[in-house]
Amino acid sequence: MATDTATAPATTETDHDHPAHLEHHFVSTEQQFDSAKLGMWLFLITEILLFAGMFVAYAVYRQWHPEAFLEASVTLDQFLGTVNTIVLLTSSLTVALSIHYIQKDEQSKSFWSLIATLALAGVFLVIKYFEYTAKFEHGIYPGALFDPHGAKYEPLANIPYVAQFFSIYFVMTGIHGVHVVVGMGIIAWIASRVYRGHFGSDYFTHVELTGLYWHLVDIIWIFLYPMLYLV
Repeated sequence: MATDTATAPATTETDHDHPAHLEHHFVSTEQQFDSAKLGMWLFLITEILLFAGMFVAYAVYRQWHPEAFLEASVTLDQFLGTVNTIVLLTSSLTVALSIHYIQKDEQSKSFWSLIATLALAGVFLVIKYFEYTAKFEHGIYPGALFDPHGAKYEPLANIPYVAQFFSIYFVMTGIHGVHVVVGMGIIAWIASRVYRGHFGSDYFTHVELTGLYWHLVDIIWIFLYPMLYLV
């Protein structure tokens, strides 16, 4: 009597031989990279919209009260603001170098470029800390807490709408500072992965997306610097 024999389904080549970094819902590394980059650009657009609202608020109040904004602006430390601008511009260079090196499979140089970016970001925050504390010591706070005292700041108490300038100053630079801190965390994580050899010329998506984010942080400061320090 003939018996049925179970036949196992034929095995074929599947996507198991894809690179480890390639998600199964993408057909190629290039498609995955393009999708990730598009997502990052959409995120960066929302960040631009966030700061655009603050830029508009600044422009409106400056148009209404130019004298007050001028008197308040001259109390900011232009030297420290300039140094911080140079620091962030240099960090843009180092993060760009990290992308360049990882594309050439020079993981060590990419790693140290990211560490340099991280160090420069730290310098930026330290300088901003000293700027803030110098203001706080003389009663320069945002909103209702504004109570200037000291030879340099006491005359501001008699100028209407100066408090609005410092409220805008602290909000804009404070939110930008938060972005710097977030960027430092991301850069540190990416640097650790570069050090462990997770990226190379065949896959560097995370490194490039981190660079895009950091460039946005730098560009925002390039707008904040003249608006606040050189008004």
